[in-house]
Amino acid sequence: MAIPNKILKPVVFVAALAPLLRLVVLAVQSELGANPIEVITHETGLWALILLLVTLAVTPIRRLAGFYSLIRYRRMIGLFAFFYGVLHFLTYVWLDQFFDVQSIVKDVYKRPFITMGFAAFVLMIPLAVTSTKGWIRRLGKRWQLLHRLIYFSAAAGVIHFIWLVKKDLREPLMYAAILGLLLGYRVVDRLLTRSRAAARTSAANAD
Repeated sequence: MAIPNKILKPVVFVAALAPLLRLVVLAVQSELGANPIEVITHETGLWALILLLVTLAVTPIRRLAGFYSLIRYRRMIGLFAFFYGVLHFLTYVWLDQFFDVQSIVKDVYKRPFITMGFAAFVLMIPLAVTSTKGWIRRLGKRWQLLHRLIYFSAAAGVIHFIWLVKKDLREPLMYAAILGLLLGYRVVDRLLTRSRAAARTSAANAD
C-alpha cells in the first residue's frame, strides 16, 4: 500500500532537517566538543554531500524498486542539499574566516581542497535557482542539460572530502564508491536504452 504524499512529504522534510536540529541541540547543550566550528563545518558539508547522493539515487531506486512516487521528493532533497551547502559555506566564510575576503581568496587559490569545495558549492547554485516549475517551463529541454551539473558538483564534493581527510580515507572513499555506482548506473542505462532503440529501428527496417 502506497504511503499518501501528505504523510510522506512531512516525514522526508523532517528527516532532511534532522541533522541541523541535532547540531542545534548539541550547541545548546555545549556538546560540540573542543572545536565546535570544525564540527559544524564537517557536519554541514557531509550532509550536503549525502543529500546530493540521495538526490542522484532517486532515479535508480524509482526504476529498479518501482517506487515511482519518489520523484516527488527529489527536488526537495536537492534543495536541502543546497541548504546544507549554504550552511557549510557560511560557516567557513563567517565563523572561520570572519568575512576576510583576502584570506578567503588566498585559501581558494592555494589550498586545493578548498578550491574543490568552493567549486562544488558554486555548481549547486544554478541547480537551486532553476529548480522551480517556472524555470523548468522556461528552459525546456535545456533544463535537463543544466541539471547535469549535479554530477560535477557531487564529484567535486567527494574530491573535496578526500583531499580534506588525507589520512583515513575510508569514509570519503565510501561516498566516492556510491557516486561511482550511481553514475555507472546512468551510463549502463543510457547504453541499454540506445541499444534497444537501435534494435527496434533495425527490426522496423527489416519489416
